[in-house]
Amino acid sequence: MVKRIAIFGAESTGKSTLAAQLAAHFGEPWVPEYVREFWDAHQGVITAADLGTIARIQMETEDAAAKCAREFLFCDTDLLTNVLWADLLYGGNCPDWMRTKAETRAREYTFYLLCDTDIEFTPDPQRSFPNAEGRAMCRRLWRETLVSRELPFVEIYGNHEERLRQGIQAVSAVIK
Repeated sequence: MVKRIAIFGAESTGKSTLAAQLAAHFGEPWVPEYVREFWDAHQGVITAADLGTIARIQMETEDAAAKCAREFLFCDTDLLTNVLWADLLYGGNCPDWMRTKAETRAREYTFYLLCDTDIEFTPDPQRSFPNAEGRAMCRRLWRETLVSRELPFVEIYGNHEERLRQGIQAVSAVIK
């Protein structure tokens, strides 16, 4: 059975970089965050009506990649993240099925790597919380999401090299 590892955290915390690096290190696939592709394809316009489509494609892409994995699949996001963004940016206007599916799928991850906000924020038109207060709020929210559900996670800190080292250590600990 493939062990799915979600790279989790607020925006601009090195999740995509870490997912790609871990996949390369372990010779396994990784799944990018589909919403970025959707954003680019729709000239930066995402509405609440698009949330279900984004979630469906994220799940389909992840499930397809899992079929190609030997032992691990690194996921640059998960549906809990989609729900968090729906709550933050769309006033909680998220399809009920998506909330339910997010809770179910969250239990399917072997563990989460929670990336801290201690690296420099990289400006990007898709990002919403560039200031220290917004980043701290998002960090608390993402962490509380894991804690309140009693989901297993490892906190990742430091520069990109330190994050990779910590990620490799966490993943290596579950190798049989």
